[in-house]
Amino acid sequence: MTTVAPHAPFGRVLTAMATVFREDGSVDLDATAGVAAHLIDNGHHGVVVSGTTGESATTTVAEDGEIFRAVRSAIGDRASIVAGVGTNDTRTSVQLARQAAENGADGLLLVTPYYNKPSQAGVLGHFEQVAGATDVPVMLYDVPGRTGTTIGWETYARISEHEHVVAVKDAVGDFARGVRLSTELGLAVYSGDDHANLGWLAHGGVGFVSVAGHAAGQLLDAMAGAFFHGDHAGALSLYARMLPAIDAIMGVPNYGATTAKAALQLLGVIDNRRVRSPLVALDDAEVEALRAGLEASGLL
Repeated sequence: MTTVAPHAPFGRVLTAMATVFREDGSVDLDATAGVAAHLIDNGHHGVVVSGTTGESATTTVAEDGEIFRAVRSAIGDRASIVAGVGTNDTRTSVQLARQAAENGADGLLLVTPYYNKPSQAGVLGHFEQVAGATDVPVMLYDVPGRTGTTIGWETYARISEHEHVVAVKDAVGDFARGVRLSTELGLAVYSGDDHANLGWLAHGGVGFVSVAGHAAGQLLDAMAGAFFHGDHAGALSLYARMLPAIDAIMGVPNYGATTAKAALQLLGVIDNRRVRSPLVALDDAEVEALRAGLEASGLL
């Protein structure tokens, strides 16, 4: 029996894509555009640019604009592009939001301000100012492991009334809260943790903003398709197949942009795995562990 698939405002399978760098540390726009094209050709309905995995903490506002335009040029209207605009400075986030809107963004990814740990009133004010700066739909990003702050329920209740706030990328893993976010507040919930992807589908999630999708986009798409067509056993089988790759990409201390780029290098999509400091590229032993995980999932 087919399950009614919930509306996914930015598409069902998205990856927070890596930004590729040249040897001198500058952004390699052509290679970054190539990553986007690879993702869209392999199961994705959209990409997130300049998110955490895109190393947004170390790219400039100007670079973020160049990255977006290069990706849009590469994939055209074949898929949605969500621009990461979250920082811990509201003025900068507003600037990034307006730049993304001018470049034709389909959505904005807005993370909770990090490091300065604002109160819930501060979080709400930040969200309201950035969401109100453009007419582009907003996906909030709740990831307390990186920001030190969880979005409170009352903050969600208030910001969900904003006409531009339509979705949440959840890396908290509170499935019961996620059900309430969707049923009581009308927000589309995306999984922001690859280990929780199948669990979120079972709790009303609309899709994924993945990191493992750099290598496993087709499997993610197939898993979502199986689930929403009522083949839950098939979805579970696909999830189990992906677990070695997810563990290798997400289950190690040095993960994120580092493992995403190394996976793309192993797949032959890019020719290097450079990252900007303070991140450190995977060493040879870490690459071999990643290779083993990808091979165990049948991705190499």
